[in-house]
Amino acid sequence: MKNIIFIAALAISIVFAACNSNKTETHGDETEHHDEHENSNTATLTAEQMKSIKIELGSIEKKQLTASLKANGILKVPNQNKANATASLGGVIKSILVQTGNTVSKGQVIATISNNTFITMQEEFLSVSSKTELAQLEFARQKELQQGNAGALKNLQTADAELKTLKARKASLQKQLELIGINTTSLTSENIQSVANITSPINGTISNVMVNIGSYVDANNPIAEIVDNSQLHLDLYVYEKDLQKLKVGQTIHFTLTNNPGKEYDADVYAISNTFEQNTKAISVHAMVKGNKQGLIDGMSITALVSLENATVDAVPTNAIVNHEGQDYIFIVTDAHSEEEHHSETETAEHKHDESGHQHSEKEEPEHKEEGTTFEKIPIRKGTTDVGYSEITLLKEIPANSKVVVNGAFFILAKMNNKGEAHQH
Repeated sequence: MKNIIFIAALAISIVFAACNSNKTETHGDETEHHDEHENSNTATLTAEQMKSIKIELGSIEKKQLTASLKANGILKVPNQNKANATASLGGVIKSILVQTGNTVSKGQVIATISNNTFITMQEEFLSVSSKTELAQLEFARQKELQQGNAGALKNLQTADAELKTLKARKASLQKQLELIGINTTSLTSENIQSVANITSPINGTISNVMVNIGSYVDANNPIAEIVDNSQLHLDLYVYEKDLQKLKVGQTIHFTLTNNPGKEYDADVYAISNTFEQNTKAISVHAMVKGNKQGLIDGMSITALVSLENATVDAVPTNAIVNHEGQDYIFIVTDAHSEEEHHSETETAEHKHDESGHQHSEKEEPEHKEEGTTFEKIPIRKGTTDVGYSEITLLKEIPANSKVVVNGAFFILAKMNNKGEAHQH
């Protein structure tokens, strides 16, 4: 590609040199004067030069182009699909039954933990259960006596209060034991457990294990992280200028940054109304659909959003040139011609004043080879489709301006060469 550009630039230089060699020394002086008046955004070509490099003119057209929007984003698992397995009471990790990447079900034991408090709680539960049974019998007896007018009302009330207190304590201990994974239904003095089970709160995959066997963990400290990838969200970061192109329900095609060969789909379900921190980007939220195999929370993605056909201002893609990171087109302008006319008028007036309308025999009428002046116009390039590209003018131009649709590169080369000449 570099060789092609070099050869093209060399050819342009030869053409321009050949054309300029036809001029007389007198015309060389005029050219120097002429170049002084040309600004850095214009270039003038003679008819011969335009024919040699096959300059073609057209106009900015209205074209219906199929647009697409490219954006970067990240995969995220909804908060309701992420959970940490924790212990309700602190203790020492006795065993770890899973490892990162394992699939687990809700309620599945993933680790065990030991604490002497567990034994004490089970013993107290069994004791309170026995007392509750006795209190229930005492309450029934006092109730029977009261109904037969053989017992005091106060004794019945005392028995009732005692029963309620014991029931409340038993219920509390039962909840605590169930939270640490001990089944109170089958609990007896012969099967008191010294360890408690830590279970998974959701279905999913173990994404991280935070503890080792023998380590002490406090109550509610995370032991393992479980992620359910059955639902994945895609957060795209779109700049303000492109936001109006997106709407809820649009389909997004995306690939993983580390695996561009496989494509996934997602549907837009929400568009944020605030900017991301320290950026001018806005989050667009989409729900990943279909096969999610290979997708992991936190992965970076590249997305292509298919947009509807739109009628836009467009020019042939070859009409656009890039210089120092900015896109341009060239239009025909009469600015140079006006400068020449102004300069010629001033020269004629000067000669008129000196000669008093009389020409010497040695005077010859000035002659300049007429040419066409082109102005470089900055643009922002948009959608490209079927050989045309959408453009947004960054500078106003006259209506119905003629645009260079072929040969723009050669004009840019001449303009840059002119600039380099001025620098020397």
